[in-house]
Amino acid sequence: MTELEMQNRIAELEKQLANKKATGTRLKVSDKGAVSFYGTGRWPITLYGSQWEILFANIEAIKSFIEENKAVLSVKPEKGATVAATV
Repeated sequence: MTELEMQNRIAELEKQLANKKATGTRLKVSDKGAVSFYGTGRWPITLYGSQWEILFANIEAIKSFIEENKAVLSVKPEKGATVAATV
């Protein structure tokens, strides 16, 4: 690989990294053929395609459940968000 090719590759990888940081989330197909969703926490959410379809088919029930149980659910602050301390 020539020096020019290496510089172009570095520029390409830096651009990809900047795009990932800007969006905050990304998708990837795992080695086993599952879909991994990155950006919600330390680890990705990984399900097979059929499992994602079941999840999507039940999205309204999930939203309702979350809304009904909002008072007892914990909330994780977004990355970079500051949390005000209560006294």
